[in-house]
Amino acid sequence: MKGRSIPIRHFCFLFILCGLAWGAVSGYAEVVDRIVAIVNDDCIALSELNEALKPYVEQIRGAHYPPEVEREMFFKLRQDMLNKMIDQKLTNQESERLNVVVDDREVDQQIERIKSEHFLTDEELRKSLETEGYALEEYRKRIKEQMLQMKLINIEVRSKIAITEKDIRDYYEAHKTDYQGMQKYHLRTILIRVPPSPSVDQRKAAREKIESIADALKSGAAFDELAKQYSEDGTAAEGGDLGLFTLDELSVQFRDTVALMAEGQISPVLETPQGYQLLMLEEIKGTPGKNLKEVSIEIHERLYRELVEEKYKAWLKALRERSYVKVIL
Repeated sequence: MKGRSIPIRHFCFLFILCGLAWGAVSGYAEVVDRIVAIVNDDCIALSELNEALKPYVEQIRGAHYPPEVEREMFFKLRQDMLNKMIDQKLTNQESERLNVVVDDREVDQQIERIKSEHFLTDEELRKSLETEGYALEEYRKRIKEQMLQMKLINIEVRSKIAITEKDIRDYYEAHKTDYQGMQKYHLRTILIRVPPSPSVDQRKAAREKIESIADALKSGAAFDELAKQYSEDGTAAEGGDLGLFTLDELSVQFRDTVALMAEGQISPVLETPQGYQLLMLEEIKGTPGKNLKEVSIEIHERLYRELVEEKYKAWLKALRERSYVKVIL
């Protein structure tokens, strides 16, 4: 009579026990390595988790955060990385079950594409990986895992997604304002500053100066020339040219003023946190809207990406639910 095979998860527990026993025999108080997660008949060791965390840990330490912030970041990073590794184990197992494979030739081709896109030689790629804490073989392994995942997504998710013309039309109607024409406002300014905590006399002098400039503009003086001569804004040398803005990009005070102005019009004197200010609306530039036909491909790609992400998360959640996953942290 043949003996029954022992599931690998039992070996994982044996690994923990052996680690504890070795620590006791050796007189050490800590275990050199241990299991942090069991995923079906596979397991993840603490050493694997620490190796995956290493580049990110170095980045966080190099940023010199306060100790309590650093601890919180390390804790979250460890949880997130372990979940990512569990998901990777599950997708690897599912790839094996479905006989989805990526051979070395495919990995080589993908790495060559990456090198070509970033204009890297073999040596430059190796050095770039070293600065990020990766060896080339580890990088190849990650590329292979990503390619396996993409093939699996194609089989389990993408092949089951269909975007209809109705989907595209409904999205367009629901987001019509995104595809309408946009207006941008070309503005110039003249600013007369007041110092912090100004006296009554200082405020009065600044007000009188801006009003005299406004009078000169009403008499036909060129806005850009007066800006160069009198403005205390950083744009004075360019004739007070602020550039192009949509209304949403302006402060509430400027937005309400500009919305009522016509091209070539000069605003009343505005009291702002910087001091007293005049605006000139030099030009309104309109961009045409896009009809459904013009944006149908763009909407199709957007909907497809969103659905792939949504369906993949649902598929991965279902895969977890029907798998044996135990975290031992």
